[in-house]
Amino acid sequence: MENQQIKQAGLKVTLPRVKILKILETSDRRHLSAEDVYKELLANGEEIGLATVYRVLTQFEGAGLVCRQHFEGGQSVFELNRGGHHDHLVCIKCGKVVEFVDEVIEERQKRVASDRGFKLADHSLVIYGSCNGCEEDPDHRRSDSRA
Repeated sequence: MENQQIKQAGLKVTLPRVKILKILETSDRRHLSAEDVYKELLANGEEIGLATVYRVLTQFEGAGLVCRQHFEGGQSVFELNRGGHHDHLVCIKCGKVVEFVDEVIEERQKRVASDRGFKLADHSLVIYGSCNGCEEDPDHRRSDSRA
């Protein structure tokens, strides 16, 4: 499946691209930094450099295979582009990221833009706070989920 996705995105199928796409598809976490991908490659015994990981992720972003998110803290994370818009909740203590879709929020954002003379082209909503895990157990493991 990875080969077909890479070809459809207009990219040449190379071993690094296949391996990186596979990690994005199979990881327990949906939002991975380039360093996260690199560590997974190392754990799998792959010899693909960090610079190559950054380059491939940037190529994937340009081809529309992944979306880059810039959460507070400055580190970019990447997620597969599965179509459809969603927003994010980010825990400021452990870094947990939860995706959500709320039609009321979506409609309100469109209305706010329209009321101010804007035609909405795109938007990104990130809500920062503390997850239940950090509130109950500050030592819990970071996770990444979709709601």
